[in-house]
Amino acid sequence: MSISPNLLADLREIWSYQFMQNAIEAGTLTAIVAGVTGYFVVLRRSAFTAHAFSEIGFAGAAWAVLSGIPPLAGLLLGSNLGGLGIALLGRRATNRDTQIGIVLAFSLGLGLLFISLYSGYATQTYSILFGEILGVSSDQVLETVVATAGILVGVGIIYRPLLFASLDEDVAEAKGMPMLSLGIAFMVIVAVAVSFAVQVTGVLLVFSLMVTPGATAQYLASKPSRAIIASVLIALVATWLGLFLSFYTPYPVSFFITGEAFFFYLFVRFVYARFRMERISPGTILKPPTDRSG
Repeated sequence: MSISPNLLADLREIWSYQFMQNAIEAGTLTAIVAGVTGYFVVLRRSAFTAHAFSEIGFAGAAWAVLSGIPPLAGLLLGSNLGGLGIALLGRRATNRDTQIGIVLAFSLGLGLLFISLYSGYATQTYSILFGEILGVSSDQVLETVVATAGILVGVGIIYRPLLFASLDEDVAEAKGMPMLSLGIAFMVIVAVAVSFAVQVTGVLLVFSLMVTPGATAQYLASKPSRAIIASVLIALVATWLGLFLSFYTPYPVSFFITGEAFFFYLFVRFVYARFRMERISPGTILKPPTDRSG
């Protein structure tokens, strides 16, 4: 199969396959969640946290395969336990690198132990490393719908205090905001979001949806609401286009999603930003966007 000049015919052909319908639906929901939560991950300089959750979840998935239960259940359990551990060990988001490294190292060791104890071929566990969105079932799509609704409701509840604390932790703490409770709530939300994003990009490539769109959006919009919308749109375009290209080529979906997100980031940062500066009149003072991607 190859891409034809008739784009609508190609789209109809893709949609005629049940596995592609499931992939598009799960990918769309995951991109929305990743775009929303990823913006706060970047704003709070917690990109390493998102990456750590995915690898901590891998240990949980390995344990689940060893125990004979669905890997996603173990992924969710591992990510949430890791998130709670990181939040309890480090109260402030900007001072958690050491705690994350400690939890991450221990979790990776557990994951290797569980894989070595498994006597069969852990296909499901290894697929989590690189993603397997084309293998998502209808039941998993329903699980993603429920998780997406829960995550968006959770973000909506803590949106204002989370935004305040993300912009200035010192002022938020001085005003008596419950930083520990807020940190735990956000960690749980990110843990669940990462667990479902792993289905699309895999553990090793989770940055592509959880971090890159949010980092790119900061160069496109200064207002949080607009930046979040931009982050979601970037994640959606990368996911949809990645699925479309992978259907007509022998290359994996994760490759296209990560590549598109990366090159769009480069374009926005080095081409769009320069073009925008050239359009500003000589007498205008323009403050460049703050790169909070860490």
